[in-house]
Amino acid sequence: VITGLSGSGKSSLAFDTIYAEGQRRYMETFSAYSRQFMGGMERPDVDKVSGLSPVIAIEQKTTSKNPRSTVGTITEIYDFMRLLFARTGDAYSYATGEKMERMSEDQILRTIFEKFDGQPINIMAPAVKGRKGHYRELFEQIRKQGYLKVWIDGAIADVEPKMQVDRYKIHDIDIVVDRLVVSEKDSKRLYTSVQAALKLAKGIIRIADKDNNVSYFSKYLMDPVSGISYDEPQPNTFSFNSPYGACEKCNGLGYIFEIDELAVIPNPKLSIQNGGLAPLGEYRETWIFQVLKALAKKFEFSLTVPIEKLEREKLDIILNGTEEKINVAVEYNKWNVQNYSINFEGIIKMLEEQQERRNDEGMDDMENYRVLRTCPVCDGARLKKESLHFKVDNKNIFELATMDISTLKEWYDGLEDRLTERQNVIAKEILKEIRARIGFLLDVGLSYLTLDRTAKTLSGGEAQRIRLATQIGSQLMNVMYILDEPSIGLHQRDNERLINALKNLRDLGNTVLVVEHDKDMILEADHVIDMGPAAGVHGGEIVAQGTPAELLARHTLTTSYINGERSIAVPEKRREGNGKILSLKKATGHNLKKV
Repeated sequence: VITGLSGSGKSSLAFDTIYAEGQRRYMETFSAYSRQFMGGMERPDVDKVSGLSPVIAIEQKTTSKNPRSTVGTITEIYDFMRLLFARTGDAYSYATGEKMERMSEDQILRTIFEKFDGQPINIMAPAVKGRKGHYRELFEQIRKQGYLKVWIDGAIADVEPKMQVDRYKIHDIDIVVDRLVVSEKDSKRLYTSVQAALKLAKGIIRIADKDNNVSYFSKYLMDPVSGISYDEPQPNTFSFNSPYGACEKCNGLGYIFEIDELAVIPNPKLSIQNGGLAPLGEYRETWIFQVLKALAKKFEFSLTVPIEKLEREKLDIILNGTEEKINVAVEYNKWNVQNYSINFEGIIKMLEEQQERRNDEGMDDMENYRVLRTCPVCDGARLKKESLHFKVDNKNIFELATMDISTLKEWYDGLEDRLTERQNVIAKEILKEIRARIGFLLDVGLSYLTLDRTAKTLSGGEAQRIRLATQIGSQLMNVMYILDEPSIGLHQRDNERLINALKNLRDLGNTVLVVEHDKDMILEADHVIDMGPAAGVHGGEIVAQGTPAELLARHTLTTSYINGERSIAVPEKRREGNGKILSLKKATGHNLKKV
């Protein structure tokens, strides 16, 4: 432990000298080619440093400003949870809540025999599900493959040349692979037809009986009632940083920016032409006003009417855009009028695109017209609905991420008793890693945090202790760790756990150097360096060093307060207040609950 009064040179010794030299030596291990991209590092102002092992500094600062960085991703607990859910999670249908099934070819055949024995059936391979189009080319392709019948929207039809369906309606189209009566004597034909249908539809078939009741079968995860199927789960299925798992509406952030209508239209009595839309101001001969003129012409409203008198539907089009194409006529002179067909996505989106193109600092106030809201699709969970319907012990991964660490530990305790034998075989090593990392977080006094808490909302002390827990979990050896006041902001009852965590790091074969003022930390240290004798130009010297017992025998400024020779007296008289009060009511956020 390096201790001493503030400004005596503790951080200069630990970070600007020891850490800087360790980092410089590490950089020198790279090739000359690599170093040219990293830039050189100056040698610290020191004559000689010997016995220095690789250095890792854990400073007091927020880990990351990235909204995608969370407590779970920093500590790697969420990564192991993704693996757990991908390998042992049970899939449930988001439409019916039924548990999804996957079958082998033999199981599909056995089920068909049990369910349809003696009945006539149609074996069908789904080709189109819930999409618009005329599908002329698809029907031609089916005809060339030798299939004579198709199932279109619940009815069987013959495949004919130049066949097509209504391109503006939504269709379900299946290829009828075979029609037969289920019996033992036709088992070989049934097996061949099922195989062909599975191959055509990539692992999915539908069986229709004589009353057109349809049953679904799949080699992959499928809801037997609705026919909804999921891709095979992978760890990235549960990652909000991957397009395979992230909610498509908010791109895995859990929130979206919406237009703040009150900020965009501060005075609805004004017309658009007179500056009713705050981001645009009054009418000018600019591209965006030409677009609004074209919009007004198409949807029959006026730019000179007060905004409060515009229909709600038309105001929504102005703010949020429309899917219809807009024809904008721009008159350059009497003989030159150009027409442009554009997609209009709303004025805020349009202004943002202009700002990006022009990189205009004067238009950097777009944030004033947007407000942050929880994503309406994933409800803040960041993941696709399919990912949220994989469960372990009736909990999805988001429900676990919103538990605080102490509650999460309780859930993982005895989880093996609630899993199947197969799940236990797969999960054994994963659970071991998760429990170890949860234990490290508890050891550093962070039992109240949740895994979905973003890194940028953590205090400096919390961020530092999370990085400390991650380092303990990495189990590195022969490394020097340098920490900057890790006990700051920590409750006194958790101090002992933090000290034990640092001792665990030491016992792995590492050197732990701590800049600290805390009495317990100083007394538990193997070696203490006391900087002083005063601050600033009067400091920068080692006034004492040795074991805590040796240090207490020396009468320095630090030890005189530790052994009770000096103390900070409680004021006998307090300054009276001026009667004014600063009140905070129902303060809410993260750890605050309506304070």
